[in-house]
Amino acid sequence: MNARDLQFLEYLKGYITPHKLGRIEEVLAFRTRYLTVVLEDIYKPHNASAVLRTADCFGIQDVHVIEKSSSYKINPYVTRGAAQWIDLHKYADSSQSAVASCFSSLRGKGYQIYATSPNSGSVSIRDFFPRQKTALVFGNEHEGVSDEVVREADGLIHIPMFGFTESFNISVTASLFLYDFLGKIRHDLPEGFFLGDSEKQELRFRWYQEIVKNAHIHRKKFFGDG
Repeated sequence: MNARDLQFLEYLKGYITPHKLGRIEEVLAFRTRYLTVVLEDIYKPHNASAVLRTADCFGIQDVHVIEKSSSYKINPYVTRGAAQWIDLHKYADSSQSAVASCFSSLRGKGYQIYATSPNSGSVSIRDFFPRQKTALVFGNEHEGVSDEVVREADGLIHIPMFGFTESFNISVTASLFLYDFLGKIRHDLPEGFFLGDSEKQELRFRWYQEIVKNAHIHRKKFFGDG
């Protein structure tokens, strides 16, 4: 952010109540990119939207969506506004596969990638501790993660089942994984678990504009481009 952006940030602050400003700081204090979620080719938009809501509730800043046969559109009735607070990244097939594009981006940011799957060789959630930045990949409602994801991931992980059905709903599965992982991590927080100061400032800049009514008009007048 440059000096002009910082001035605009302070300007917007004057239009936000102390209660909301305090709430933003509370949320920022627990925001993390140590864990992230990847959704592969989700057929039902409400399921993906429910995962976005889950991610926001757990303080996860990024959700990645791999689009193949299905493109994802946010369902605002399910997200309950969560989509405006997180970063949504989409990957579609182009010169390389969407999976390859997504995984390359994640590995470039230091993530290990684990796909959720009951396949042979999968590790139980009970025996897994995320000792480095971890991306969890969830497959679609009918087939789970693709063979490509299984092949390219660093490993597989699953939640043991004791009933006749083989899996939970995707939003339930994401909730269980994130709750378990965050519970383990917070007993021994790794360095860099929470967002850095510059990352927090970027989110303030964006979130203030989400909160202030007609922020786009304020922006045009402030920056003199309207």
